[in-house]
Amino acid sequence: MKSHVLAAFVAASLAAPCAAVAETALGGVFQRDQSTQTATAKEGGRGFLFFGRKSPKPEPMDYSTAWLDARPAATGDADFACLAQALYFEARGETVKGQFAVAEVILNRVQSAQFPKSVCGVVKQGTGRLHQCQFSYNCDGLTEAVSEHQAYTRVAKVARASLDGATEQLTDGATYYHTTAVRPRWSRVFKNTTQIGVHLFYSDERYRTASTE
Repeated sequence: MKSHVLAAFVAASLAAPCAAVAETALGGVFQRDQSTQTATAKEGGRGFLFFGRKSPKPEPMDYSTAWLDARPAATGDADFACLAQALYFEARGETVKGQFAVAEVILNRVQSAQFPKSVCGVVKQGTGRLHQCQFSYNCDGLTEAVSEHQAYTRVAKVARASLDGATEQLTDGATYYHTTAVRPRWSRVFKNTTQIGVHLFYSDERYRTASTE
């Protein structure tokens, strides 16, 4: 089983978020459990990111594996690849709806003035030091490999659909999440917006996104 923890960096002078845990129930594919860290609070408008594409009309969502499998193979640019990779290591054991929700949180971060303005920038933020990055699979010292190819094919389709705006507003502007297996300290402070699958989603009311306004 491979676990991931999403945690915020601690700001010395502010009541910034503490470490969060996001775990995924998966088969025993990787050598050891991993953690991912949660990003800090975000501000700015919330909207779906189309990255150089015309905004397509939202399509009805099924959130079933059958619906996902029927979609065409997904391809894209670097941001697409970064989002697909993050979903693979963060949420490939989640439901389809849960995977879309995790993607939404990442895209919420991209919309924040406090974070890099690209998916890759957000996912790779803070990777210069061991165990001190936003998503620890990027800084845990291990060589990461995609070994569950069907799972990757599916999360890649989730990434593509999310970037194209096919998803709905699932998390009410959430910028944090953790699993039901843990209760990080920041979860007592932030607003719980929803639960999808094994993940609980939160927003920091100091920073509002378009989906919460």
